[in-house]
Amino acid sequence: MKEKILGLHKNVFFLGLVSLFNDFSSQMIQSVMPVFLGVILGVPPLGIGIIEGAADAVASFLKIVSGWLSDKMRRRKNIAVFGYALSVSTRPFLAFAATFAQVFGLRVVDRIGKGVRDAPRDALLAESTSKEELGKSFGYHRAMDALGATLGPLAAFLILPAIYFNYRLLFFIAFGIGLLSIFSFIFVSEKHFDGVRRVQRFNLRLLRENKRFVFYILAIFIFGLGTLPITLMLLHPVEIIASNGGVSFVGIPLAYFIYSGTFVLTAIPLGKISDKLGKRFVISTGFVFAIIAYLGLALSSTFIVALLFFAVFGLYSAATDGVERAIAARLVSDDMLATGEGILNAAVGVSSLLAGLIGGLLWTIFGAQAAFLYGAALSFVGLIAFLIFSFRA
Repeated sequence: MKEKILGLHKNVFFLGLVSLFNDFSSQMIQSVMPVFLGVILGVPPLGIGIIEGAADAVASFLKIVSGWLSDKMRRRKNIAVFGYALSVSTRPFLAFAATFAQVFGLRVVDRIGKGVRDAPRDALLAESTSKEELGKSFGYHRAMDALGATLGPLAAFLILPAIYFNYRLLFFIAFGIGLLSIFSFIFVSEKHFDGVRRVQRFNLRLLRENKRFVFYILAIFIFGLGTLPITLMLLHPVEIIASNGGVSFVGIPLAYFIYSGTFVLTAIPLGKISDKLGKRFVISTGFVFAIIAYLGLALSSTFIVALLFFAVFGLYSAATDGVERAIAARLVSDDMLATGEGILNAAVGVSSLLAGLIGGLLWTIFGAQAAFLYGAALSFVGLIAFLIFSFRA
């Protein structure tokens, strides 16, 4: 930890830049995807839920495998670089997509890249900082992630009118920005593991021997069953605009901007609070924010009110995303660090699949209110499970 930039280890700082550029690129696309899929391609809410949920679920199993492979090889950086490169490479091909199946396939490949990169990247991040600064470092990383996710929708909001709402051209612009994330890895150093036990074969020893970790993953999984994909949630302001006679959906990236902006402003402060007051307290508070956001969106009928509750949902993400990974990093041994992060990411991804399928089906049959009430109900159950099964970490 000798080399620091702005109070952060050099690796932590540049991994933040990697995520910033990648999410800038990715969320330029994601912020317009509800309109591209729902309006231009005519995909129903269930279809959108299937795309997002299935893509995340496919990636989830790879997160476990890539985590184990990273632990076995004692390599983090190269595996993470490959994953990011795979995701970025899919983006220009979206410009040529004309059917549900084509978008589905590209999203799956994109998420495969995410599945490959997340666990080794999180392990490298954890190994590059002290235990006392885990919350701060993961909070910074998630803040940079969210900053990219904030700038991406804002850029889409500003660029679309200038390019006459040519969504396909926007995808090419996003690809160019995504290349900067790969370039940023030049400044990230691989860690060395002298004297650390090497994992020899793939197994789930971590789950058999660490019951505290198992209960923690179970609680996160239950809560994740109610976490609707953000792309699906963005259909709500689309429907509000359409129901009020609107024909321009340029404001949809603004909703994503509000969500991500709240995230980026609060992720680091909440990470610091988790280091001081306890991660369990911060995550529980985040779960409460999610319940409030879902209930508010279920009852909202105007675009402005919907924006308010997207901001509340941003508070939920800021309070949970980085802190959840920081807890996982403290619960596993050094030789199983990437495997542990992979299992956590897998649990989140599989629950996201189920949430996307159930939420999308409820939305298609009964409307947005039913999907948001489902999210609130499962989030409440998840909060109770977390309080019962988890512990102060």
